[in-house]
Amino acid sequence: MTQWKISAGTASVLGKKAVKCHVLPTTAYIMLGEKCRNHCQFCSQSHDSIAKKSVLSRITWPAFHADEVATSISTAYEKGDIKRVCLQVVNNKEGWENTLQSLKVLGEEGSMPICVSSYFEHVDQAKVLINAGAQKVCIALDGATPAIYQQAKQGNWQERWSLLTECAEALPGKITTHLIVGLGETEEEMVERIAECMKRNIGVGLFSFTPISGTSWAHRMPPTIGHYRRVQIAYQLLHKGYEVDVIRYREGRISSFDVPDLQGLLANGEAFETKGCPDCNRPYYNESPRGIMYNYPRKLTANEVEQAMQESLS
Repeated sequence: MTQWKISAGTASVLGKKAVKCHVLPTTAYIMLGEKCRNHCQFCSQSHDSIAKKSVLSRITWPAFHADEVATSISTAYEKGDIKRVCLQVVNNKEGWENTLQSLKVLGEEGSMPICVSSYFEHVDQAKVLINAGAQKVCIALDGATPAIYQQAKQGNWQERWSLLTECAEALPGKITTHLIVGLGETEEEMVERIAECMKRNIGVGLFSFTPISGTSWAHRMPPTIGHYRRVQIAYQLLHKGYEVDVIRYREGRISSFDVPDLQGLLANGEAFETKGCPDCNRPYYNESPRGIMYNYPRKLTANEVEQAMQESLS
C-alpha cells in the first residue's frame, strides 16, 4: 500500500499540513483502506455510510506516501513529539495484507510502540501481529451488550467477546478494546463491561458516541455530559483498584460512589482525560474545540476539574 491516511493533527505534528490545533496528538494516527465491510451505524467508513471516505469520527485524514509518513513518524518519535503509533485498518479484502506490510515498514524505521486495530478472527492472528511488531492489538467491541452490539454493528457480540477474552488470556497485557458510551446502553451496563475487561487485563479505550453526517445514526444525540462524566469517574475508580460494588445505581443510572474523599481522588483531573493506550490523547476525536469536552486531550486546570465534577451531578 503506497498511500497512508493520517489524522489532520498527526499531519500537523509531522509538518505535512498546516492545521490549527489547540492541542496536538501525542500518538501518530494512521488509517489504512476504505470501503469497510462492516455495518457500524455510527462510522463514516461503514459499508452503509455515505459520508466522505476521508473522514473518521470528527477527524479528516489526508493521504501521503507510506514511506514518507513512516520516516517522518520515526523522526518525530526520536524528537519526543510522537510517543506511539496507532494503526487503524479498515476491514476490506486487503486489510490483513496491508496491516502486515505497514508493520514491516514502520518496523524498519525503529522500535516505536505500535497499537494495531485490524479485523481478524483467530487468536493465532493476534500472535502474528505481535510477532510482526505490534505492542498492543485492539479488538474493538464498541457495544457494551449483545443487544447494543447488534443494533449498532449488526454483528455477533458473543463471537467478538470470546475472541477478545481468548486473546487476552493468550497475550496478557497486549490486548485492548474500544467501548462507546451512548449507543443506548445504561450506565450500569457500560460500567459492568469496563469492569469485566479490566478484570481480564484488557485495556479499554473509552469513547463518546458522536453523530456524524452521512452515517446511519447521524440523527442520534450524543450522551449527555453528566452521563459521560459518571462513566469516566467509574472507569477511574476501577482503574485505581476499587471494586465494582462501590458504584451504586438507581434504574441503571449511577447514583453515587461509595468511596471516601471522592473529590480528593479526582482532584488531578485524570479521570476526565482521554482513556486508551498510554500517550493516546485523540484531540477532538469526539468533540469540537469550542464545544463540550468529553475527553480532555491534556491536563485539566483546577477550574476544569471542578466543572467536570459539577457536570457529573447533572
